[in-house]
Amino acid sequence: MFTGIIQTVGKIARVEPCGGDVRLVVDAAALDLADVAVGDSVCVAGVCLTALEVDAASFAADVSIETLSCTTLGTLKSGDGVNLEKSLRLADRLGGHLVSGHVDGIGRVLSVEPEARSQRWRFEVPAALSRYIAAKGSVCIDGVSLTVNDVAGDTFGVNLIPHTIEATTFRATRAGDAVNIEVDIIARHVERLYSCDRS
Repeated sequence: MFTGIIQTVGKIARVEPCGGDVRLVVDAAALDLADVAVGDSVCVAGVCLTALEVDAASFAADVSIETLSCTTLGTLKSGDGVNLEKSLRLADRLGGHLVSGHVDGIGRVLSVEPEARSQRWRFEVPAALSRYIAAKGSVCIDGVSLTVNDVAGDTFGVNLIPHTIEATTFRATRAGDAVNIEVDIIARHVERLYSCDRS
């Protein structure tokens, strides 16, 4: 589990084709990897990946065909920035919301507008996901925990403060870009319980 509070922005060092899928090598020099062991989870651009090789400044992780097909990881190339977060420990503060790192789908940035010192961002999501996004609820975008301001059909808006923009890959994200979307896992569980009760 993760919190959606980004710890640093890393860079893709290499994308290595490997037996039909890929291995990502991530330059994470600004992230303290001393407590990350082989087999631990790291959230990369909102996707939970298993660290397979770890040194002081980088780690490698395999990305399956399934993950490549339903996230933006398949479009990454050397030099691209990625939001990074180590997995949550039980004693950690939950500054964002509960994030699994299991991306539900790919969304798209519709617009970015200045709003005082902040920015108002609008996103479009697949129709099947829009039902899980609620005003004042939580959503995870490229690994970042955000509060939903408003919802209209398959689109929703969020407000980004200057710190969030500077501390994440949002500083390089533009209208038209694809983003990884994870809806609130509580909403998914509530729907499942409700549908089971009705059957």
